[in-house]
Amino acid sequence: MHERDLLDAIRLRSSGIELDGADLVTGPGDDCAVVRIGGETLLITVDQLVEGRHYDPGTELDLIARKSIARSISDIAAMAGEPLWATATGLLPDGFSHGDELFDSMKRWAESWDAPLIGGDIAFGPGPMVLTVTVVGRCLGAPLLRSGARVGDGVYVSGPIGGSLASGRHLTFAPRLDAGRAVRAAGATALIDLSDGLGIDAQRIGVLSGLRLRIEADAVPLHDDAGMWRDAFAAGEDYELLACGPACPGGFIRIGSVVDGAAGAEIIAAGSEHAAASLGWDHGAANG
Repeated sequence: MHERDLLDAIRLRSSGIELDGADLVTGPGDDCAVVRIGGETLLITVDQLVEGRHYDPGTELDLIARKSIARSISDIAAMAGEPLWATATGLLPDGFSHGDELFDSMKRWAESWDAPLIGGDIAFGPGPMVLTVTVVGRCLGAPLLRSGARVGDGVYVSGPIGGSLASGRHLTFAPRLDAGRAVRAAGATALIDLSDGLGIDAQRIGVLSGLRLRIEADAVPLHDDAGMWRDAFAAGEDYELLACGPACPGGFIRIGSVVDGAAGAEIIAAGSEHAAASLGWDHGAANG
């Protein structure tokens, strides 16, 4: 089963969840779960970092720690929210002797993004190393979901994409918290962070919004080492924000429009239309 199919099945199976003493505003299918409790609307996300999948063996421990925290903080940015606190678990390889150094670095990075680590768990096993980080944040207004795009919206990206894995940028990116707040202030209707690739992540907004995102390949900013547009759109690990809305916020670049049409996304390149759904990372597909 492809990752997207499994995620869709989980989302559909999880509809109608009821919580005791709280309201589930948004469950599986977005960057964060959204829970309303005691007059507060909270964002809850969890992500994992797997050795050999999300970073190469031998990567500097501080960079591993940084990315383990940053991935979940990026989900809070993708909901235009504010981090509050975090918990972490670590499955460490048998014989691993740098646990104190690793978790000290995770503590420092979590605090740098105002999400102090308040708990977690450690286990040892045959490997590879797996770090899992949960972050709770505050929703700064109505939840900004993937499903809110409207016909006539522009499509915007917060910065250049492509070449993140080969260049090492995937280890040093800064979650776009300020950009998320800026796009909310500009009236954004939908938002996602580009973790799996511009193509597949744009497809997710289109499908959940029931509309079509039309992206102009020539308008998308690329890093100098990103390669051809198709490679850049499929590579993932960029962690820039992709937004839809009526106005382009400062620091964002317009790359397309939201139109009526089959739910999903398309790329216009050299006058031809290309399906966006195949341009991205899917752990169950051939690239995973």
